[in-house]
This record gives sequence, structure tokens and C-alpha cells, in this order.
Amino acid sequence: MTALDLSRQDRRRLQTGTARRRIVAVRTVALLASLAGLNYVVWRWAASVNWHSWWIAVPLILAETYSVIDSLLFAFGAWRLRERGEPPTTPTTDVTVDVFITTYNEPVELVVRTARAAKVIRYPHRTWILDDGNRPEMRAAAEELGLGVITRGQDWVDRPRHAKAGNLNNALMATQGEFLLILDADQVPDPAILDRTLGYFKDPRMALVQTPQWFENVPDADLLGSQAPLFYGPIQQSKDGWNAAFFCGSNAILRREALMQLGISRYVHEVEASVERTLKTSRKLLARARATETDPRVLEALDDAQGVVDRARDQMSRDEPLGDVTYEFQRGIDAIAFRFAAADLESVRSDLQELAAMSTDADTFAGLDDAALDVLGQRNASPVAAIEAIAVLARAVDVNRGDEAQAVMPLATISVTEDMATAMRLHGLGWKSAYHDEILARGLAPEDLPTMLVQRLRWAQGTMQVFFRENPLVQNGLSFGQRLMYFSTMWSYLSGFAAVVYIAAPVLCLSFGVVPVQAYSVDFFARLIPFLVLNQLLFWVVAAGRPTWRGQQYSLALFPVWIESVTSAFANVFRGRPLGFRVTPKVRDEAEAKPRWDLVRPQLWAMGALVGALVLIGIRYLTGQASGIAPLVNTAWVVFDLFIFSIVIRAVLYRGPGSVQSEHESTTTGGPL
Repeated sequence: MTALDLSRQDRRRLQTGTARRRIVAVRTVALLASLAGLNYVVWRWAASVNWHSWWIAVPLILAETYSVIDSLLFAFGAWRLRERGEPPTTPTTDVTVDVFITTYNEPVELVVRTARAAKVIRYPHRTWILDDGNRPEMRAAAEELGLGVITRGQDWVDRPRHAKAGNLNNALMATQGEFLLILDADQVPDPAILDRTLGYFKDPRMALVQTPQWFENVPDADLLGSQAPLFYGPIQQSKDGWNAAFFCGSNAILRREALMQLGISRYVHEVEASVERTLKTSRKLLARARATETDPRVLEALDDAQGVVDRARDQMSRDEPLGDVTYEFQRGIDAIAFRFAAADLESVRSDLQELAAMSTDADTFAGLDDAALDVLGQRNASPVAAIEAIAVLARAVDVNRGDEAQAVMPLATISVTEDMATAMRLHGLGWKSAYHDEILARGLAPEDLPTMLVQRLRWAQGTMQVFFRENPLVQNGLSFGQRLMYFSTMWSYLSGFAAVVYIAAPVLCLSFGVVPVQAYSVDFFARLIPFLVLNQLLFWVVAAGRPTWRGQQYSLALFPVWIESVTSAFANVFRGRPLGFRVTPKVRDEAEAKPRWDLVRPQLWAMGALVGALVLIGIRYLTGQASGIAPLVNTAWVVFDLFIFSIVIRAVLYRGPGSVQSEHESTTTGGPL
């Protein structure tokens, strides 16, 4: 055994010991915080709601219940927080790797910077630039570097493009590497990124290894909350403990086999669901038609159509090949529709012939020869509305998915962000994931408030689209822990609604004397204070020295963004309203020289209401209209809210890394929870 081996062994032993002590501390505080939270919220519901002011008391207790559940989910995840330490060694047998650099409209020089770094990654690989903008200058730059370029073909014209997910799915069909390293255009990889991650794939069920996203253009103050030391650390480590560390869109290595299995399984699932919906709708149409029809000839056609539908349902129940089921279904319905239409056309033919015989101008009907009638007979129509509708449905059932550029879409296309849904589906198929907590790529964060808001809104919208379409709590294949880990991320974006209540409650108390609790008694504080203290202690223990304050600020300060993400995603999923997709700009727009106060108008109104409440409580004290502890508690609450919202003012005035000289300032950020 060499000295190097001994050193590595000692290092692992030290890491293991530290990890064990840390997990003991985390579990102890998590248990205490959970008990304190449950004790507080149960008592609040049972004994302290002021029902005389129910219109604010009930929203407040609901908001507090939301926060306690959020805390419980955080503690549940932290219970299995996983410190992986040194990664497994790189496979001794060569595996093939494709490095994908995704780009749409980013500056060519920025993409080239990433591409140069990708080219010199030490482990053997092939680098591809996936240029969704199909720019000649990008292709020329790639060819100069000796790199491959992949763009969309004609198959994608006039079909859904699915943004970044579509770009990656297109590239998957054009390459063959066993593993894929996915990088955003600005994420410059470390030469050792594959050496440090491929070892995890010795486990044949490992589908994904995610590494942190870290941004080199963020000053220590991090006024836009771009770094995410809490998320890319304890939160992902917590999810990793439950085998739920998920894909974050970049700086991740994925197994092609897992993605292709996912793509094929989703294809089969979606086609089966489409056929089942068609058959179910067909039965309803036929039943409705039979209820009002009296013509024996029409009833006979409806019976024949019912037989075709029942036969297809029977074939589905026997798991016969979908292609055969849909083909016979389409042929059967079309045969009925055409037969019915042919009978009507024969009647028309006879009438036309009688009219022609009586006409003195034989040329009048010269165009209505047998060929013309044959063409007319091929029209996809039927006098029976139900059969005609079913014929349309039958033609819509296409196992080749002609409405899509590709029948198989491995990366999920159900939201504006492809990452979370893809990982959740992989976990549902029994694949594993790992979070490797080592910075192996350095990117560029938004450098102004407008860009940051675009990014945060897209993240939140994508998460909520997944929630509304594939709620993890009811997805097959996921373990109990995995369900809660995915749900906790989605649950966190509902915080915008709770924030409105947390702003309104103290304002109403100070301004009008409305108290949402029965009394600010000893019982109240004996339950509230331990919960608040233990909850913050849990953040501190879990973070293990990583700064979390900035993330906590933005979880409240961006409440309009979180609300918009939920409402817009809901409208998109359930009402079909377009959501759109905007690529996060990687460079600051120098034309935006003026502070964009309009982007934080709701926060400014909230701050104005909080300041106004302080003024009013001062007046009420001077006039003898206020007394007791309630105004003091709510004054402290308002001051705390204003302190939280102060980050918004600083963010509006922020002008990029050069505008903040705070190298020794230690308040950075948390991240998306």
C-alpha cells in the first residue's frame, strides 16, 4: 500500500467521522424542530385563532401551517443528508462519452470559451455544440476548433420544438456515446469533471450524477442571490440520501441507456393513454347518438361502430401490439364511414342521372362523370355525426406521432424546464442518481435584476408545470421518500401566497388594531419562540457553514414571482394558455442603464404599507388608541419584513460585479428550495 493510498484512506476515515457527527447533530435538531413546529401549529388551531377576525385569522393560521409543513419537509430530507466524500475511481474499461454544449442565441465567443474547455477534458470524449439557433458563425467557430455541431433538421419544421429539451432530444438521436455530459453555454468545465464523476456509474442502475452550479461573476455580497450554497449542498445532499437528487439542467452526467429506456417507456405510455382516451370518447359519442337516433340504417351503423370500439378495448386489455390495435380501429371506423357515405353517393348518382336525362343541355352534367364521383366518395365525411367524429378521432391515433418531430422524446417536454421531470421519471423507472458535491464547472450568473427575474420565473414555472401535470405524490414507481423530496421543491414555490398574509397581518394589526390571535400570551410565546429558534438552528446545522441568509431573504422578497409562476403554470396546464420560453441572457444589456423599479412594484407597495403601518401605530400610541403587547410584537414583525425587503432596493440598483465592492462581506445566498 503506497503513501498515497494511506493518505486517501485516512482522508476518507476523517470524512466519515465528520459526516457521522454531523448527521447526529442534524437529526437531533430536525427532530426537535419538527416537534416544536407541530406543537405550535396544533395549539394555534385548537386554542388561539381569533374567530372574531376570522377573515385575517384564518389566512394567517393557514400561512403558518404552510410554513410548518415546509419546515417538516426540510427536516425530513435532512434526516438522510448524505456526504459522499471522495468519488469512486474512474472505470478501468473505456466508456464513450459525448459532451453536449447547449446554445440558442448566446454570443459565439462565450460558447467558444466553454467549448475550448470542454475539448481539453482529460477523459476521452467527443464534444458537440448543440446550436438551436443554427448560426453559420457558430458552425464556423466549431469547425475551426474541430468540434461537432448539431442543429435541428427539417423534421422539426412546423412542429413543437420543446426548447432546450427538444434540442437535447434531437442530439440524442444523432450521437452514440454511452454517457452524456450536459453543459449550458456559459458553464466552463474543469478538465477533471469526467474523472471525478464517471466512477459512480460502476453501479449499473446509476442514471444521473449532478454536480453544483457555481458562478464566477458573482461578488461576495451576491445581491441577486445567484449562488445557491444551500441548494447545491445540503438540500441536494438531503435529496441524495433518499435517492432523489435531481437533474438541474447543466453540469450533469447521464447514462444514455437510462434516457432511451425512459423515452421508449414514455412513448408507449403516452400512446396507450391516447388510445384509451379515444376509445372512451368514442363510447360516449356512440351512446349519445343512439339516445336520439331512430333511423334503422343509422342505428345499424352505430352498432357496427360500437363493435369496432369494443374490439379495440378488448385488444388493449390483452396487451396486443398498439400498432395492430390502432390500425384495425382506424380501418374499422373508416370502413363504416365510407360505406355509409357510399350509399348516400349512390342515391346522389341516381338523382343526377335522372336530371341529366331530363336536361336539354347534356354539357351541364358533363363534369359529373364516374371519376368525379369517385373522388367525392373518398371524402372523409359521413352523414352520421357520431361516426364522423369517431373517424376523426381514429385518424388522430397515430403510433408514429406525426405531430412530433420524434416519436421518442427521452428528456421530458411537459414544462419549460426539462430537468426535474426527467429525473423524476427516471427515478420512477427504478434508476438511481447521485449528487457529487464538488465544483467542477464555473458559469455566469445574471448581472442585472431583469435577467435574474426571467431566470427565477422560468425555474418556478417549470417546477409548477410538473406539479400540475405529474404530481409526485401520485406517481407510480417512486418511493415514499422520493415523493416527498420532489413535492418539497414544488411546495416551496407556494410561499408567495403565504408571504402576502405575512405582510398583511402586521399591517392590519398596527393600522387598525386587528389582532388575528386570541392573545399574545405566555402560552403563545412558549410555543412560537422555540419553533423559530430551532428552525433557524436546523438551517445553521444543515448548512454547515454555508451562508443561507440571502436565500431566506429572496424566498419572501420574490413573492410576486412565485405567485405568477403558480397562476401562469395553472393557466397553461388547465386552460391551455401559452407560457413561452425565454433563454436567460448570459451578458448584461448595457442599454438598461436606468434602475427598473417597475419590476418590483408589488414589493414597493408592500414596503410602503409596512412603513405606513409604523407611522400609524406611532399616531395610535400618541392618541392613546394602542396599548398592550400586540402592537409591540407586530412592530418587530414589520421591522423584520422591511429588513427582508431591503434586498430588493439593493438589487434594483445593482449594476454587475463591478458595482459592488464587498470582498469581505459574507452574506451570500441560499437557493431554490
